[in-house]
Amino acid sequence: MSNDTSNLRQEFIAFSVATGVLRFGEFTTKAGRQSPYFFNAGLFHDGATLAQLAQFYAQTLLDSGVEFDMLFGPAYKGITLASATAVALAGKGRNTSFAFNRKEAKDHGEGGTIVGAKLHGKVVIIDDVISAGTSVRESVDMIRAAGAEPCAVLIALDRMERSGKDGALSANSAVQEVSQTYNIPVISIGNLDDLFSYLNGAGADPQLQQYKDAVAAYRARYGVAAAA
Repeated sequence: MSNDTSNLRQEFIAFSVATGVLRFGEFTTKAGRQSPYFFNAGLFHDGATLAQLAQFYAQTLLDSGVEFDMLFGPAYKGITLASATAVALAGKGRNTSFAFNRKEAKDHGEGGTIVGAKLHGKVVIIDDVISAGTSVRESVDMIRAAGAEPCAVLIALDRMERSGKDGALSANSAVQEVSQTYNIPVISIGNLDDLFSYLNGAGADPQLQQYKDAVAAYRARYGVAAAA
């Protein structure tokens, strides 16, 4: 990982903390786990923070080296994320088309479930996080049905934790399972290792550093190793 990439990831974690999107304390996840942190991308809900978030998405995608022709945002959070990322990419000299889906097919006007550009070529799926991988599976099916190729998934944060429930934990995370199932890379702006590095950094708020041990314990219990 280059210094520029590492810095971008740390900047993203700091940005998420500053905007209140990444919080520390005691939270219950969808899997029923008691987590010492919580990431809610739905709180990127004003123009300034969305614009900055889109810059992180766009730069991460460009830095990844993935070849792509367009973006796809699964309903609902992915719609805004893909749209904003397309704007940010255009500002960086890469004008890219995008599309998104409706939850229910429209039976008038242009009809169908896909809105925006026609799905074509290599398509990057953009979402906030991957929990069970349901939206990715649905997106892959729609993209392939249109004759296009899903080439990557781009998310904000990879929690890097084993899927399943206590007593029946998978060896892999939901992100790893998605990557293996569809044979495509899952790219994240930041991950749990970046979060932990931030808490250990000199610039971290002393109020936040009190959560280091809790995050370390959580990672030891549920974490998976970063991809090589």
